Amino acid sequence: MWRAAARRVPPDDEGVWGRAVACYPLVGALLGLLQAAVWWAWQQLAAPAAGWVAVAVGVALTGALHIDGLMDAADGLWGGSTPEARLRIMRDERVGAFGVLAAIFALALKAAWFSGPGALLAPVLARAAVAWAVVRRPYARPQGLGRALKDHAHPRHMLVAWALAGLWALGLLLARPGWAVPAAVLAVALWSRAWTGWVLRRVPGLTGDVYGALIEGAELVTLLVLRLAAR
Repeated sequence: MWRAAARRVPPDDEGVWGRAVACYPLVGALLGLLQAAVWWAWQQLAAPAAGWVAVAVGVALTGALHIDGLMDAADGLWGGSTPEARLRIMRDERVGAFGVLAAIFALALKAAWFSGPGALLAPVLARAAVAWAVVRRPYARPQGLGRALKDHAHPRHMLVAWALAGLWALGLLLARPGWAVPAAVLAVALWSRAWTGWVLRRVPGLTGDVYGALIEGAELVTLLVLRLAAR
């Protein structure tokens, strides 16, 4: 999927991908607002299904791009015995057992932990985490959408992304004072470093699929922290 997206980008316009990194949290905020609205509406209609419906809306709005990345990353990182084999498996469009299980668990946990406040924060922090990974971590392949991001994103784009995410988180903190929002920010930062560090011990650099898995994981971490805070 990442390769197909990269082929749709005109070569002389690839710089927009780097500049877009700075705006990732804004995309996350819009996505979160839509998912939160769906979740609150379904709470009035059929509360047990609210989380599943909101998650389904998120998957549809993103074209299943990130869950597809999670599946490919799971297949490659756990299914290959060498760095070369892992990268080759991640490039394969077929889905294996690790990918299917990763998607099932991720979607089920996201639906179980879903909440309106979580929906507002999780997509924003997750995309700020990707902005950090694009700029600060090496990329594995010479071509592809992820390569265009890596080549054209700069530290200033990452800083703008985190500034936007920080302002959004501050607004949520003022609306709902407590330890949950700061804890979620810290947890996502730790998750991002831990996940990408582990990946780099398996392959020589990140890929678009790893970015997708990072988003899915960061959203799960945020939802879990806010769920624990609400208990």
